[in-house]
Amino acid sequence: MSETQQGAAGITSDARPVPGPTSASPRARSSSGWRGWVMFAGIMMILIGLFQAINGLVALFHDTYYLVTSGGLLVSMDYTAWGWFHLVLGVVVGLAGLAVMQGGTWGRVVGVVLAGLSAIANLLFLAAYPLWSVMVIAMDVLVIWALVVHGSEADA
Repeated sequence: MSETQQGAAGITSDARPVPGPTSASPRARSSSGWRGWVMFAGIMMILIGLFQAINGLVALFHDTYYLVTSGGLLVSMDYTAWGWFHLVLGVVVGLAGLAVMQGGTWGRVVGVVLAGLSAIANLLFLAAYPLWSVMVIAMDVLVIWALVVHGSEADA
């Protein structure tokens, strides 16, 4: 082999090893498949935020859409108040989903707290729109599980 071909192949003439991934480099760190659950949780939080925001907009603009009057809810509030609550919660949960995807402990802590708050809000709203509320609660529980059980793998 010529000297040019040897250099391209990673072989040097003075037998020094070619620098490669070391234990300090990001590629050398082992990343388990569970890290994807943290990204999944962030994406799901963005979707949950969208669902909450849609729920809030429906409550604000078309409150006769729901199955019961606002007096039939577990917490009797006007649908306008519920609409603003769901809309704000949706925006905040969506932004927290972006923070979870960026990594870091604070994003996961905020994500768990907001997913819990979203689940409670939908439990209180269950009589108004049962199928939607149960679906969002199930997604919130899945997000909490992913962030609590596998959240530390996002730091790796």
